[in-house]
Amino acid sequence: MAPDDAVRRLLVEDDAGARLDSWLAARLPDLSRSRIVQLLEQGRVTVNGTPARKSRRTVAGDRVELTVPPPEPSHIEAEDLALSIVHEDADLLVIDKPAGVVVHPAPGHRTGTLVNALLHHVGDLSGIGGVLRPGIVHRLDKDTSGLLLVAKNDETHRALADALRRREIKRIYWAVAWGHLAEDRAVDAPIARSATSRQRMAIVEGGRRALTRFKRLERWVAADLLRAELETGRTHQIRVHLAHIGHPVVGDAVYGPTGAMRISGAGLPWARELERRVPRQFLHAAELSFTHPRTGESMRFRSPLPPDLAPALEWARQTSGGSDA
Repeated sequence: MAPDDAVRRLLVEDDAGARLDSWLAARLPDLSRSRIVQLLEQGRVTVNGTPARKSRRTVAGDRVELTVPPPEPSHIEAEDLALSIVHEDADLLVIDKPAGVVVHPAPGHRTGTLVNALLHHVGDLSGIGGVLRPGIVHRLDKDTSGLLLVAKNDETHRALADALRRREIKRIYWAVAWGHLAEDRAVDAPIARSATSRQRMAIVEGGRRALTRFKRLERWVAADLLRAELETGRTHQIRVHLAHIGHPVVGDAVYGPTGAMRISGAGLPWARELERRVPRQFLHAAELSFTHPRTGESMRFRSPLPPDLAPALEWARQTSGGSDA
C-alpha cells in the first residue's frame, strides 16, 4: 500500500447474499460503480483478508476492506466559462446550471462542461469522484436545468455523499408531464441500463432501487405541472418513472418522443401548441436543501424557472383557465 492510499473498512451486517460490487456501490456513493469494479479487478478489495471477485456473494460478518489510491492527476482543461453561482464558501458551491451544459467531460464532450468551468473558477476540487468528475456530488442531465451541489475538498465530498445516501439532501424538481395523474403518487421501480440501448435507462427487475414522489401542482388542458422529489438519484430517474406510468415529460425526445400524439380529442391542438412552445425537456431542479457538513447550518436554495421554459408555463396557465392543484 502506498503512503497516500486511503483504506475503507466495512462490515456486512445486512443484505447478505448480494453481489459484492453491488453491495459496495450501495454503501459507497462517493465511488462510482465502475471505480469499484476497477478496484476489485486490481485486487484492492479484500474480504476477510483475501482479494475478492466482484461476483462474490456477501456473508453476514464479512469484513470488507478497500484500498483506494489517490485520484490520478486530471488532464481536464480549465476553461473560463460563465458560471451561475448561487452560493460559495470554503467547502462547497451551489451552481444553477443552464440547460444544454454537460456536467462532466465524456466522449463527445471533452470541453465546455461544467467541470471545465469549475476548474477555472476554483482551481482545485474534490477528487473522490474520479478524474472525470472532480467535485461532483450529484449530476443533472445535459438538458435539465437547475441546482447542483459541488464539493471543494474530499472531506466535504465524503460527508455530502453520505448524506445523499442517507436521503438527507432534499432535491425538488418541477416537471411537466403529458396527461393527468389520477392522484399524487410515489413510483418505486428499479432502474438499470436498457438491454436494447446503452444510451437509455429502463425499468429492469434486479436494477437499482429508485423512488420518486410526484405531487400535482397545476392541472392544465392536457398536461400536469408536477413537483417531483427524489428519494434516490438514478440516471434519468424522473424521466424514466414518468414514462413508466404513462405520463412522459413534455419535450423529452428520448422517453416521450411521440409527445402530443399521446393526447386525443379536443386537447390535441392545445398539446401540439405546448409541444411547439417547449424547447427541451420540461424538467428543472428547483429546490435543494441540506445540512452544511462543516458548520451544521441548514441550507436551502431555490431556482426560478429559467427563461426558456417560463413563457410556455405562462401560456399553459392562461389557456387552461387558470390553474388548480
